[in-house]
Amino acid sequence: MFKKKASLISLALVLLLSVVLSACGSNEGGKSSNASNEEAAVQSDGTIDASKLDPVKLKMYLIGPNQKDLPKVQEEINKYLTEKINATIEINMIDWGDYSQRMQVITSSGENYDIAFTSSWAFDYLPNVSKGAFKPLNELLDKYGKGIKEVLDPRFLEGTKVNGVNYGVPTNKELAQQFVWRFNKKYLDKYKLDISKVTTLEDLEPLLKTIKDNEPSDITPLAVPKTFKPYLPVAYPLGDEIPIGMYLDTKDFKFINILESPELKSALTTMRKYYTAGYLREDVATLEGIDNIKTGKWLVDREIIQPYADLGWSRNAGYDIVTRPMQDPVIYTSSAAGSMMAISAYSKNPERAMMFLNLLNTDAKLRNMIQYGLEGVHYKKLEDPYIEDMPAMQENYAMPGFALGNMYLTYLHEGEPKDKWEAFKKFNSSAVVAPTFGFNFNTDPVKTEVAAITNVAKEFIPALYTGSVDPGEYLQKAEQKFKDAGIDKVIAEAQKQFDEWKAQNK
Repeated sequence: MFKKKASLISLALVLLLSVVLSACGSNEGGKSSNASNEEAAVQSDGTIDASKLDPVKLKMYLIGPNQKDLPKVQEEINKYLTEKINATIEINMIDWGDYSQRMQVITSSGENYDIAFTSSWAFDYLPNVSKGAFKPLNELLDKYGKGIKEVLDPRFLEGTKVNGVNYGVPTNKELAQQFVWRFNKKYLDKYKLDISKVTTLEDLEPLLKTIKDNEPSDITPLAVPKTFKPYLPVAYPLGDEIPIGMYLDTKDFKFINILESPELKSALTTMRKYYTAGYLREDVATLEGIDNIKTGKWLVDREIIQPYADLGWSRNAGYDIVTRPMQDPVIYTSSAAGSMMAISAYSKNPERAMMFLNLLNTDAKLRNMIQYGLEGVHYKKLEDPYIEDMPAMQENYAMPGFALGNMYLTYLHEGEPKDKWEAFKKFNSSAVVAPTFGFNFNTDPVKTEVAAITNVAKEFIPALYTGSVDPGEYLQKAEQKFKDAGIDKVIAEAQKQFDEWKAQNK
């Protein structure tokens, strides 16, 4: 009797162990339980046979204000997705200023969502990778995102890898970054101001003086907010808010304290001169934003350009805007991660989520529907590839196009050249690659010091960089505060990690 009971117990343990191992196997590498169905649905050419898939509902979070007509558009999107990948999607919008904080709460709660917008500046990509918020995508891209890999400039995926792993799908758009001086052409024409040789901050002086001397006080010559930074030829591992960088033409590949650089000291002297001359707003150091496009009361500001951006700015403003570049286009790690979609670590349907992202990057009908809404309701189709916005688009369906996948699939507006997307590709291919491209700084070993120097930056940088305080007095104070907060330790850790990364990526 004892032997019989022992045999039954042993059999039960074996069965239990088999179930446990089977469950573990079904989730290996983050796979969902129905991954075998998903794999079977992939055809030899990479397309999906939706008839082989069980229906699923995906949940996505996007940045931007909620749109009144989203439910109406979503209904049509879901009809199309059901046909393509037997899935529907629930799109949730979170407004610009709330997005990062709300997404951190949603992620920390372990909510079962599938896809979210992430970037180098909102719901920050690297910290959330470090926290385990996003699912590794290499295998998913290989199986269900083949179209993404075919259409996306490979440098997007290369530049956003963390220890060799992709955790987000970047938007196919401008990869390079180029700072420009942006001018209100009305005042250039009025005073016959020549911008053909304007490149540096110092080159602006005669133009700023002309406006200050001849226009009313409500016309701002250099119309920038507190986030203004003088352009420097460096790559920033922590963003330009933190004064740590590496020269683009570096020979020794060393990070430096930007506050100690001769280029910054010269720029701060110039900005102080401009501030005391009245070329900037008196409240610039506390000015959160400045809506130049809407007011029209400005001569020049600083912007990041993409091909034919002048046309878009002019169309939105209702008056002509022109630009002059400060530097050649540069590809930074941060620009590769400027707009991305990540799959949540808690997603129960990562395979279907990747299928959806693949469609966003390869299917023109879906890509345009999610951005522009419904033909005849939100836009009118003109001669291909042009459309005309209808009032309902601006009133009820103004979506953040840069955040929605492959921009090269989108319609054009009248006045935009047909070669717009070809120009983007040429812009990207012409760019210089920063020496730090692909390097992602893991701040965990110095997170206390990074938090401390971030607080110092908030205290000193806006006033210093906008010329609101005398750099002769305040620069030295700022340098000491940063040192006390541990900037040297952060630079040393960044250098250590960079050296290791460079040795592995020769």
